[in-house]
Amino acid sequence: MRFKNKIKKIIKLIEDKKGENTLILDLNGLTWITDYFIITSGTSLIQTKAIAENIIENMEENPISVEGIEDGRWILIDYEEIIVHIFLEETRNYYKLEKLWADAKEIKI
Repeated sequence: MRFKNKIKKIIKLIEDKKGENTLILDLNGLTWITDYFIITSGTSLIQTKAIAENIIENMEENPISVEGIEDGRWILIDYEEIIVHIFLEETRNYYKLEKLWADAKEIKI
């Protein structure tokens, strides 16, 4: 896996803020958008924003874009080859992003 260290660091930063039900999807060969999705949930808007801020502040590189941090229900952090989705739990259950990408292989780290 080409971006293993970067993914591990993002996962640790999510764990530091108690992100829940975190998973990594390998999208190689399924889309041109990105190589990996990291999907996690928070139980409150404060928690989702804290997870996002922890990632943004502690990664060596700046993301290409950050969307949804003001609202906090679905925050997207784009590192080009890795896109992080941070959901409020009820929003994640509504959009079911994992089911949309059911053909993607789940990565265990």
